Amino acid sequence: MHHIYCSTGALIGRPNRRDYRLIVDCAGQIDCDGFELLMYEDWYEDFASVGKSIHESGLHFPVLHVEKQVGELISRNQPGDTERALELFEINCQMARFVDAHLLVLHLWSGLDSDKNIRHNVEAYRDLRDVANRYDLTLTVENVVCNNADPFSHLFLLADTYPDIKFTFDTKMAQFHGQLEQLYTAPTAWTSAHIAHMHINDYGGGYKEWAKLSTLHLGDGVVDFARLFEYVRENYTGDFTVEATSFDKAGTIYCDRVNDDIRRIREYLD
Repeated sequence: MHHIYCSTGALIGRPNRRDYRLIVDCAGQIDCDGFELLMYEDWYEDFASVGKSIHESGLHFPVLHVEKQVGELISRNQPGDTERALELFEINCQMARFVDAHLLVLHLWSGLDSDKNIRHNVEAYRDLRDVANRYDLTLTVENVVCNNADPFSHLFLLADTYPDIKFTFDTKMAQFHGQLEQLYTAPTAWTSAHIAHMHINDYGGGYKEWAKLSTLHLGDGVVDFARLFEYVRENYTGDFTVEATSFDKAGTIYCDRVNDDIRRIREYLD
């Protein structure tokens, strides 16, 4: 049975000060099966307190999205960067344990440096995986956007290097690079073996149209979700997260937008 989660990044951000207490306040209004907790750098200093508070809420957090600075440091690769990334990643693993998450979503390449030296990122994955294993967590790499090459090329390289690796597949990121169709044409054995989670988001631009990279609600962009879920029903048994921004510039959260995405996904699955 598929489960549909809501990313906390859809609910909190800079306009509402990334206040994790707002997650608890509006959780009862969202018709999801749990939450994907997006880790913020603001929380590092007091992550244990934040983690305990979130855990005490009684909400279900099966997935934690690793704070994006981890991938940015690995991509920049200046002296000490990768070591610092591993330190921060371990804090993310500790946060995952606080909230009882079992799956991690990682941007292995990120920021302006992105995939300029992808071989280094691929090598760094080994150490990240070893840390995640110590915490009994499943580490997945997301097909995030690239400045130099394309996500699928990197996923294939990772799969060749680490045959047991798992991926989180993001529909917006794939559409941005014009690669969503490759999900349907790639060998089924490859996708079935490696995709452990999916992010279901829309995208409203063309090929690598950076100005339109924002995460949209289902139906607000150009992703063919009918075709996607035709594939899903035959080839994928895992869970989904919706991430589309659902708060305005004043920080007001609109739970109905999230619920509409969840409803549409359930309709596609049925």
